[in-house]
This record gives sequence, structure tokens and C-alpha cells, in this order.
Amino acid sequence: QVQLVESGGGLVQAGGSLRLSCAASGTSFRANIVRWYRQFPGKQLELVAPITGSGSPNYAYFAKGLFTISINNSKNTVYLQMSSLQPDDTTVYYCNLFPANNWGQGTQVTVSS
Repeated sequence: QVQLVESGGGLVQAGGSLRLSCAASGTSFRANIVRWYRQFPGKQLELVAPITGSGSPNYAYFAKGLFTISINNSKNTVYLQMSSLQPDDTTVYYCNLFPANNWGQGTQVTVSS
């Protein structure tokens, strides 16, 4: 059974940083794409950054230069390093495994002004 577990969310002041983790069990990232999403209340899921199992990243326009996605295949973990966080980044962040479409439970990020 595939499980994705996000961690690393929390409360941070504006301008601060957080590193989110997405740890997988029951599967390997190598042949997949791992994607970080976020979802604001009442809105659709918003893609933040995907990364291939070989480590090739991509970023949504708002994440470029501020967020960094990386993968550690030996730990079966994907990271999302977020810097210069702003209150507008406050929401729940999820990781997703494509194409299997597995989801984690989400981790709350709260940025105070």
C-alpha cells in the first residue's frame, strides 16, 4: 500500500523559511513524478512544483526563485524548501505521486505578518 506523508509545516513570520518533506512508503519515486500542490479555501488545487524521479524540477511562476524542490531517492523523500514566505502563502500543502495519483494528508503552512 502506497503512503505519502507530508511534514514540516508550521507557523513562521513573513520573510521566513520552511522546508516541507514528503516521505513515501510502498513505492519508489524513481519512475514517477512527485508534485507539490497547495489549496486555498474554496479554491482548486494549485500546482507549486513537480520533480521527476531523476531529479528534474519545475516551478509555478510564483514559486520560481523562492521555492526549491529536491528529491532524495535513497530516503524516498521529496523536499520543498520555501523562502521569503508571505501571508499569501498560508494554506495546506499536499504532495502527489503521478501517475498513480496518490496523495498525502497535507501539511499546514501559516505565515504571520
